[in-house]
Amino acid sequence: MAKGYWVSVYPAVSDPERLTAYDKLAGLAVQAGGGRNLSLLPSRGGRVIAHEAGITQRVVLIEFDSFEQAVAAYESEAYQKALVALPDGVERDFRIVEGVG
Repeated sequence: MAKGYWVSVYPAVSDPERLTAYDKLAGLAVQAGGGRNLSLLPSRGGRVIAHEAGITQRVVLIEFDSFEQAVAAYESEAYQKALVALPDGVERDFRIVEGVG
């Protein structure tokens, strides 16, 4: 069964401190949904090199055991509550993608 991934890129974050409430709620929802953080860059000290039209802002990659599990975690009540906490001034590109395999 192919894995599922959440891929989030944040082109603009006007107030990073206000993301704290979202991060806490989203982290709990991801964990409850069976997700594993593979990348939380650069906020956790990791390195980013951007090519083409890439950006070096916040990049998040989360792995789930299946695509269906990734979709269910996004649609969960816990994650929907986290989305409410996402502050204004945050622009992000969020996708759920199916892995090869």
